[in-house]
Amino acid sequence: MSVVSDSKDQAPDRTPPGGPDGPGAPATPQEPAPETLLRFPCTFPIKAMGPAGSGLEDAVLEILSRHAPDFDAGALEARPSRGGKWLAVTVRIEATSKAQLDAIYQELTAHELVVYAL
Repeated sequence: MSVVSDSKDQAPDRTPPGGPDGPGAPATPQEPAPETLLRFPCTFPIKAMGPAGSGLEDAVLEILSRHAPDFDAGALEARPSRGGKWLAVTVRIEATSKAQLDAIYQELTAHELVVYAL
């Protein structure tokens, strides 16, 4: 007795188009994506917004002095909102790493006077 395999007896191929990882999946492994698109060192603007007249400028300068001690505090730009209720503070620093920027933003967003940090 001989056993003849018929294509009807085989399980259908359930591999999605484009391979096991789906359409558009790379056929070969690629290098991991860079952690950031920035090239360090670079000039980077730090912006924080909060209530006007609250001491926001001093708070931002204090935080930045811990993480970027060489920044120019005299270059701080403060811009009030049209109604005068809010203040946007911008300082440009010479950023040295993603870790440095992450630490600055973590401390800024944790501060009680900072409503937004960009």
